[in-house]
Amino acid sequence: MASERGPVRLPADAGLSTGMVTLFAVAAGMAVANIYYAQPLLTAIAREFGVGSGAASQLVTVTTAGYALGLVLVVPLADMRDRRRLVVTLLGIVAVLQALSAAAPTLWALTVLSGLMSVPAVVAPIMVAFAATLAAPEQRGRATGTVMSGVLVGVLLARAGGGLVADWAGSWRAVHLTAAALMVGLAVVLHRRLPDAPVGERTRYRALLRSVATIVREEPVLRLRCVYGFLGFAGFSAFWASSAFLLGGPPHGMGEALIGAFGLLGVVGAIAARTAGRFVDRGREKATTGVLLALVLASWGVMAVDGGHWLPALVIGAIALDLGVQGVQVTNLSVIYRLRPQARARVTMAYTGTYFLGGALGSAASGIAYAAGGWPAVCLTGAVLAAAALGVWVRVG
Repeated sequence: MASERGPVRLPADAGLSTGMVTLFAVAAGMAVANIYYAQPLLTAIAREFGVGSGAASQLVTVTTAGYALGLVLVVPLADMRDRRRLVVTLLGIVAVLQALSAAAPTLWALTVLSGLMSVPAVVAPIMVAFAATLAAPEQRGRATGTVMSGVLVGVLLARAGGGLVADWAGSWRAVHLTAAALMVGLAVVLHRRLPDAPVGERTRYRALLRSVATIVREEPVLRLRCVYGFLGFAGFSAFWASSAFLLGGPPHGMGEALIGAFGLLGVVGAIAARTAGRFVDRGREKATTGVLLALVLASWGVMAVDGGHWLPALVIGAIALDLGVQGVQVTNLSVIYRLRPQARARVTMAYTGTYFLGGALGSAASGIAYAAGGWPAVCLTGAVLAAAALGVWVRVG
């Protein structure tokens, strides 16, 4: 552990202790939660501002797109800047914008502030790449899987916690204030506890961004994993962007707290994240990917049963979807972190930028599908995305 005088200084080949991996996982989960708090609150936000489900769901789309923009513009900086200082600065900006969101007078203002907030909220992928850099080669898959488990738990707890806080406080605005306070506390802890690490290559910012395109062009494995990530997260976002409206309406009639708690079903996905990392360490990434993609496709068929009205089918399908998508995510990251150790932040940016662009597409498509054809149309959209990913795996591997 660090002393009170400053950050830990680790030798380059020391690897990561269990306690430090846990810190990375908790920090990544708390950071990524910022872009998911709104999902169980959409019905309450739509009700307060007097808008329909389609307009409210655009909040998720804009937030996801802003996060993708942050992945493109901010994450590559971790290859050339002090990572500890970068992370602390980003968390401070997020805290300010979350506090402003709590006072948003209109849906338009809330959407703009949420979009701006999501750009510096890209701390999680920086932490994942940071952990991969510090980890010893023989522990990299396990360490990456553990940190990704933290990210996934953060996503789940954001949905559950957002709904519970809103229900307890009687307003969705309390969620944003709570998020702001959490980010201030996290920034203080990470400023004191994050380890020092060598700063990467010094180069101009434009050259740094251009080098990402070069890496993508020269690494076919990265391109393939980007395709899996894009299609997988598009389907994942399609589910969560519209599930609040399904669960809040008849026959389910759930309130914000129960809608948020529904997200805890995905805890199985967090367990799968660590397991997938171990399979990759054993060289079984191809088979693991195929099994998980098939599971995602099957999950949409289960969730379509009775038009989404049979709750047991939704529960089973949601667990399968989270397990499949999140397991593929960890497999993808474990594979691409074998590439270009000196450029892991840029590899992360290329992958996660594509990943969250898929999320933005999935959220937008889900809103359109739900407005046009209800839950069956959302399931059809997700199934098409899953089938496309499985088709790529069958053809390319």
